Amino acid sequence: MVNETRVLEGLTEEEASRRVKKYGLNRLSNGKKVSAIKIFLEQFNDFIIWVLIGATIISGFMNEKADAITILIIVVMNAILGFIQEYKTEKSLEALKKLAAPTAKVKRNGKLKVINAEELVPGDIIILESGDRIPADCELINSNNVMIDESLLTGESVGVEKSDSGKNKNLYMGTIVLTGKALAKVICTGMVTEMGKIANMLDDIEGEKSPLKEKLAHLGKILVVICIVVCAVVTIMGILRGQDAYGMFLLGVSLAVAAIPEGLPAIVTVSLALGVSKMLKRKALIRKLPAVETLGCTSVICSDKTGTLTENKMTVKAVFFNGKIYNLDEEDIPKNSQLKKAFTYCNDCNFNFRNERLKDGVLGSPTEYALIEAYFRDLKEVKEFLTQVDKVQEIPFDSDRKMMSVLVKEGVKYNSYVKGAPEKIIDRCKYIWINGEVRVFTDLYKKEVLEALDRMSYKALRCVAGAYKEKASSKNDMEKDLTFIGIAGMIDPPRREIKDAVLKCRIAGIKPVMITGDHKNTAYAIGKQVDICKSMDQVITGRELDNLKDNELEKSIEKYTVFARVTPKHKLRIVRAFKKRAHIVAMTGDGVNDAPAVKEADIGISMGISGTDVTKEASAMILLDDNFATIVAAVEEGRVIYNNIRKFIRYLLSCNLGEVLTMFLSSLFYLENPLLPIQILFVNLATDGLPAIALGVDPKDEDIMMEKPRRKGENIFSRGLSEKIIIRGALIGICTVFSFVAGKYYGMGIDASRTLALSTLIMSQLIHVFECRSEKHSIFEINLFTNLYLLGAVVISIVMLLFVIYVPFLQNIFHTKALNLGQWLIVIFFSGIISFINSLYIFIGNTKKNGR
Repeated sequence: MVNETRVLEGLTEEEASRRVKKYGLNRLSNGKKVSAIKIFLEQFNDFIIWVLIGATIISGFMNEKADAITILIIVVMNAILGFIQEYKTEKSLEALKKLAAPTAKVKRNGKLKVINAEELVPGDIIILESGDRIPADCELINSNNVMIDESLLTGESVGVEKSDSGKNKNLYMGTIVLTGKALAKVICTGMVTEMGKIANMLDDIEGEKSPLKEKLAHLGKILVVICIVVCAVVTIMGILRGQDAYGMFLLGVSLAVAAIPEGLPAIVTVSLALGVSKMLKRKALIRKLPAVETLGCTSVICSDKTGTLTENKMTVKAVFFNGKIYNLDEEDIPKNSQLKKAFTYCNDCNFNFRNERLKDGVLGSPTEYALIEAYFRDLKEVKEFLTQVDKVQEIPFDSDRKMMSVLVKEGVKYNSYVKGAPEKIIDRCKYIWINGEVRVFTDLYKKEVLEALDRMSYKALRCVAGAYKEKASSKNDMEKDLTFIGIAGMIDPPRREIKDAVLKCRIAGIKPVMITGDHKNTAYAIGKQVDICKSMDQVITGRELDNLKDNELEKSIEKYTVFARVTPKHKLRIVRAFKKRAHIVAMTGDGVNDAPAVKEADIGISMGISGTDVTKEASAMILLDDNFATIVAAVEEGRVIYNNIRKFIRYLLSCNLGEVLTMFLSSLFYLENPLLPIQILFVNLATDGLPAIALGVDPKDEDIMMEKPRRKGENIFSRGLSEKIIIRGALIGICTVFSFVAGKYYGMGIDASRTLALSTLIMSQLIHVFECRSEKHSIFEINLFTNLYLLGAVVISIVMLLFVIYVPFLQNIFHTKALNLGQWLIVIFFSGIISFINSLYIFIGNTKKNGR
């Protein structure tokens, strides 16, 4: 039987360490990793960069060595920036992959431990339960009703029955435990396993593609075509006006390089990866990058109750026995041996009898532990009680049956003990234990039991009933004609932070929904405590769901916030009903049967502590602390990430549009080129890199959770973003041309006028980057010091500009002139006037709206 883990001590930690050195880690080959050199070289694998390098070579042949060297330096610096972004992203995703690796329950030094499956070695003793993915090739030591899905290896979808006796006792890495539980010994690990022999590759997080990234990559291609056409027009117009053909060619190429946002998809990936790291700090592990985008759209969160909304710390508070409810805060637990046997023999806990204290020596679910704790003071008492019987057979708990049964040998008799949901137990009972004798379970007795159940469940007690059968002969009649004994009522208090999280959901336009297997009254009591429901009208049971057709459920789904006594099949129906109402649904799950509902949800969420491997693999996100508040935090972070992506898209595209229009307008009005190719490339280096990346880590807006969820599939340019980009880009271009014309008007030389234009273009972009931090607030309302990365990036860009203007060596390369105070006033006026007027307009509008 599985509880033989009491006897089997497993390997010592020292022996396990020796075997790791001998056999290696238990993992499959992941193929060759992308090297840092390859990532760096890929920065040059771009059509525009090739053209620019070609232009550099031509410059060298035409003896324009200074231009050639400077262009080359700028290309290399851009490559270094791109490399840093991609390399950090790669490392972040690798670290996340390790965190998402499967775990195993193993016996080490006589204690049960949960370790990373990679640390398993041959000889380890592991415990397997329904829903677990087998972490290595094993041999069954002890098993109970074990059925394995071996379709990964054989292609056969039918489960294979396994037994510790006979030939069919080998388990293979990667296969899944469908039913039952087992004790197994690891015999092969890593590439020596059957899975290793066929070189199966593990799923990895890097393989996930972001739809947003793909959309922006597609947009980038369109922009490339548009920019090349515009740049070609500018070049041809310049040549037709008699300007140097080579110079105009170089200008066109430089303008294309500056105008095309080739780094946009890369910055999206960086932003998503940084966001995933932030979520990890808040105990939410993202397995699939697209989930980050979808999180911000979430409009319904369907959450399990136990452990997610509650603390998952069960304590037995009341026992119904012999027609009376015993309040354990005031009275002792009834000393009935039959009820004690039902809750102790029929129990999933594993015990380490080396310890005396229950807390140190009992491993099991909070419900199972609470039942042991109610009857025993220490493990010595437990051991004495368990040695009175031999466990012969077990039918594990199942979420559909909602009960567990054991067949034990007591002396010469075979008796069965059953525990589970009271309604399920009552349906199988023919007799009842009253005053030391067995009586027929009449309707009157049933009514009495159900009334007691109602009273207990109204107090938010989770109720578990116990029953037994004497002289049970086999597995087939273990659960028939039972004798009802009593009910244990346990309390699992709500987490302290849940009320605030639920309130935050409501303000954010998100509907919190509680799903539980508990009694309707218990579910209602907890739901009311955490403000998920206000009346019993908002509560529906699984049985009531069964009476509704799919279209009826779809019509009425909005009015329910609590679903009680539901099975995993009900969960799937609930998800589909909400989705048909155009909701974006996040759904939590832990058991293997929850996997379909988790997979069906827009955001599938598995439990990091209590979740099975199958559910984790079906999910997009894992809650490392099994906490509802963490889901809300992840939704908030998802909104922050999406907003930050909009911020740097707004910044990059409006700035790039400004650069293109500067050159196009000057050509259109037959002006001299306001910027040289080398200056355009410098603008790209100074403004496109660090400030854009810094926007990607901008902190959240304080009111981000006061907005309604955005629609799934919403265009990134919706809500007026495209208009902002076009208007601001046009104004940047116009003001740059005006500053160039002003220089010419006041009789400045061509180099001084171009320096004015260069400075105006860069400063207007650096001022605009602060505007991009909010779509609703002006610069006057934004705390500039909440993003020190952005401040640092802007300072670096300004210092670079000052170097180019005032360092003689760089003046020669970039063809600039030192500006005096009057010239700087022209720059500040043209670069700041638009931003000032726009911010003043927004500020006045917000003041009126807020009634100040």
